[in-house]
Amino acid sequence: MKLQGVYVPLITPFIDDKVDFKSYKRLIDHYLSKNISGLIPLGTTGESPTISEHEYEEIIKKTMEYAAGKVPVFVGIGGNDTRKVVKNLKLAEKYKVDGILSVCPYYSRPDQRGIYEHFLRISEATDLDIVIYNIPYRTGRNIENDTIYKLAELKNMIGIKDSCGDIKQTTNLLLNPPENFSILTGDDALFYTVLALGADGGILASAHLETERFVEVYNAVKSNNHKLALEKWKDLYKFVPMLFEEPNPAPLKYCLKREGLIDSDEVRLPLTTITDDL
Repeated sequence: MKLQGVYVPLITPFIDDKVDFKSYKRLIDHYLSKNISGLIPLGTTGESPTISEHEYEEIIKKTMEYAAGKVPVFVGIGGNDTRKVVKNLKLAEKYKVDGILSVCPYYSRPDQRGIYEHFLRISEATDLDIVIYNIPYRTGRNIENDTIYKLAELKNMIGIKDSCGDIKQTTNLLLNPPENFSILTGDDALFYTVLALGADGGILASAHLETERFVEVYNAVKSNNHKLALEKWKDLYKFVPMLFEEPNPAPLKYCLKREGLIDSDEVRLPLTTITDDL
């Protein structure tokens, strides 16, 4: 399965410390009308570290129900306990999701051997498609390109969400991509840049807003109309950095509430709602 286009890593709306499924359905219905390529619940943008086991299963169930097979759904399933990640795969399989997005093990800071073995165990434990998530500034450990090439050889490792923060590493990967392996950026501010270098698309928190315009940038690049894509991107880029001036997804939730897509901008501690200044 080749992943291409714009994927939305869904926020999890809350009201009074409970998941607000009414707003969640409204969100999914909205994005299904915007020509996105897929949905990704329960990632970092979905505040997954604060989601209980019961909520986790219910969110997967509701996402599959609301998406109704219209776009692929890749569920965030990751962690620094390999056995626990493998156990959680069974939930994803139960609800017949299309695949998972799995972050590099965090905090434990394994070396490249440990990273490879971690993802190897996940690959061996499921037939689901797997997208690796490399985001060193959150996890404390980079997945080096040599390790990515080795992982790409595994039967169900189909792509990577690349937020490595090193444009040289990203460029080297894009100019020498593994065969049949999707490279999607998670660095929102680099979306146009990496598309021009051959990226397959992006998993973009900021695409919660102005979604059609992100899709337009992608379509223009893929149509080889880079001049049009750049003009569209110049205007779109202006608001992207502001969404990350304070911890994600608080700024997003503020904007989504203001647009009437969710009923509350509530986040769970240790996150807080945005400041008056922002």
